[in-house]
Amino acid sequence: MRDLDLVGTGLLIYACIYFGGIAWMATWEGFARRRALVRPLRMRWLGNFGVTLIDTLAVRALLPFLSVGAASFAAARGIGLMNEASSPAALAWLLAFLALDGSRYAQHVALHRVPFLWRLHRMHHTDGDYDFTTGLRFHPLESLLTTGFSLIVVLVLGLPVGAVSAYEILFAAAALFAHGNVGLPARVDRCLRWVVITPDLHRVHHSALARETHSNFASVSPWWDRAFGTYRAAPALGYEAMRVGLPEFTDPRHQALAWMLVNPWLGAGEGPALVSEAEAEGGTR
Repeated sequence: MRDLDLVGTGLLIYACIYFGGIAWMATWEGFARRRALVRPLRMRWLGNFGVTLIDTLAVRALLPFLSVGAASFAAARGIGLMNEASSPAALAWLLAFLALDGSRYAQHVALHRVPFLWRLHRMHHTDGDYDFTTGLRFHPLESLLTTGFSLIVVLVLGLPVGAVSAYEILFAAAALFAHGNVGLPARVDRCLRWVVITPDLHRVHHSALARETHSNFASVSPWWDRAFGTYRAAPALGYEAMRVGLPEFTDPRHQALAWMLVNPWLGAGEGPALVSEAEAEGGTR
């Protein structure tokens, strides 16, 4: 019963953070936008919100045991390494955070390095602009794969229900914040990026330069990038002049929902075909 209560409470808090975060970021961007937008806002938002609605329906329909539910399922049946061994609650929560955040980092790296996975993930990078809705823009097939992998991590390790719930709430808030088209005072940004992904830090990951798009993979804690050498502090051309998106998908139709859904079957899938530094210096996006 206690685990069921935790699941219910966690889902309620998650919904409040998720929808509250969307409202907050939309308001923040409306009053203090970091970069001017290239594409019409209405067109992008229809596509980005549309695909996240499909994501939600697909994942919940095909994978009913989401992370928190999977943790509760494992705890009730004593499944997983941590359910078979007793450990202090604080240590269990720390290990759970490291396991979940580390696995998300590994997933993200694989999505860029494996051609088949890149085909699914590249839609996230075809957004011609960068705002909080970019953080909602994932192909349903990618969402199914990454959610399925996360469920395996939770079940195999037997992660605590409360820890999984807390991490998922933190992850949702961090994703909206990191993709925000907002700026922070330089001193605040420098301090925050020691513990969390800031918008300027993650914006580098959406650069059209190959060496930059293959950096800053972490979801919540930037220490994974620092530890594995994938950390890049700033774009070579600066935040205002940098180009974002993928050059082979600059046609406005790729911001439409139907084209977003068929993106994995378009063009070559041998890896991100990104502009060179010389091309990037020839214009801004």
